[in-house]
Amino acid sequence: MSTREQFRPEDHENDHFLLTTVVGSYPKPKWHDRARELFEDDDSDFDLDDWEESKDDAARLITEEHERAGVDVVTDGEMRRNEMVEYFAHRIDGYDFNGRVKVWGHNYFDKPSVVDEVEYDEQWLVEEFEFTNDVADAPVKVPITGPYTLASWSFNEVYDDEEQLTYALADLVNEEIEALVDAGARYIQIDEPALATTPDDHAIVGEALERIVDDVPEDVRLGLHVCYGDYSRIYPEILDYPVEEYDLELANGGYEQLDVFKDDEFTKDFAMGVVDVHTAEVESVEEIKENIKKGLEVVPPEQLTVSPDCGVKLLPREVAYGKMENMVKAAREIEQELDAGEIDVVAGAEASADD
Repeated sequence: MSTREQFRPEDHENDHFLLTTVVGSYPKPKWHDRARELFEDDDSDFDLDDWEESKDDAARLITEEHERAGVDVVTDGEMRRNEMVEYFAHRIDGYDFNGRVKVWGHNYFDKPSVVDEVEYDEQWLVEEFEFTNDVADAPVKVPITGPYTLASWSFNEVYDDEEQLTYALADLVNEEIEALVDAGARYIQIDEPALATTPDDHAIVGEALERIVDDVPEDVRLGLHVCYGDYSRIYPEILDYPVEEYDLELANGGYEQLDVFKDDEFTKDFAMGVVDVHTAEVESVEEIKENIKKGLEVVPPEQLTVSPDCGVKLLPREVAYGKMENMVKAAREIEQELDAGEIDVVAGAEASADD
C-alpha cells in the first residue's frame, strides 16, 4: 500500500504529484550557534531555559523557512541536534565518550564508546517532532540515524562484533519509532550513510530494518537514506528491505550511477537527489528539471520523490534556501508538463537502452 497520497497538499494544483521533501539538516542561524557556545561556557549565565528558548525559536524559524520554499513535507532542520551519532549516543544508556575526533576538514565530533549493554531510557525525538508538528502547517518528516551507522561510527567495547551491536541498537530504534508513531508521526526516514561505504554488510542492515519495522502500522511511510558510495554493490538487494522509499544521493556524482537502477526494476519509491549539497551555487530551475527527468528514467512519476542529495547544513543559509525554492519550482513545472503530456516517461531498462 502506498502512503504517498496522504502528503499531497489539499490545494495541489496539478494532477501529477511529485512529493518534495528534504533529507533533514539545515544551516543553523548564527545566533543559535552563539547561544550554544554561551550555554556550554561555564563562565556564562546563559542557562538551560535560555538554551531551550533558542532551540524552540530556531526550530520554528527553519520549519517556516521550509514551508515558505513550498516543500511538501518539512523538518525543523535538526536545530536541536549537534551531530547525527553523538546526539543519539547521549540519550542511550551504555554509551560513554572519549573526546573529540576529526572527521573531515575542520569538523569534529565526540566519538562515543559502547561500554555497557545499550538500553532505551529516554525518548530521543518525540519532543522535537511534537514541537515541529505543532508549528508547521505542512506534514513533518522525522529523520533518525539508523542502528548500523550508530554502531559503525562508535567504539564497541562490549558486544562480540558490530553485527550484534547493530541488532541491539535496532531494537532501541524500534522503541523510538513506536513512540513517534504514537505521537502522530507518519513519515520517518532512517539514515544509514555507513551502508554505502561498507556495502558487504547490506544483509546486516536488512536484518536490522526487519527489527525496526516490527509492529509499525502500514500507513506510516518509512524511508531509507543512503549516500556517497558504490550503489552497484547494494542494488538490487536493498529492494528486499522493509521500507517504502529509498532516498539516494546522485546529483553530486553527475548521475554517473543512474544506470545501476535501470537493469532491475525499481519496485519501491525513488527519492532522488536533484541538487548538490556540496556546491554553493544554486542550481537553476531548468537545471533541476533536467535532473528530475533523470529520475523518470528509473521510476514513473507516482514513485518519484524529489529531494536534495543529503542534509544541507554545510551550505550558507541563503544558498540552502535557494536550492529548496528552485527544487520545488522545478517539481511543479515538471508536474504541469506531465499533465500536458509533454514528457514521455520511459522508466527502467528501456530508458537505458534508449540512451
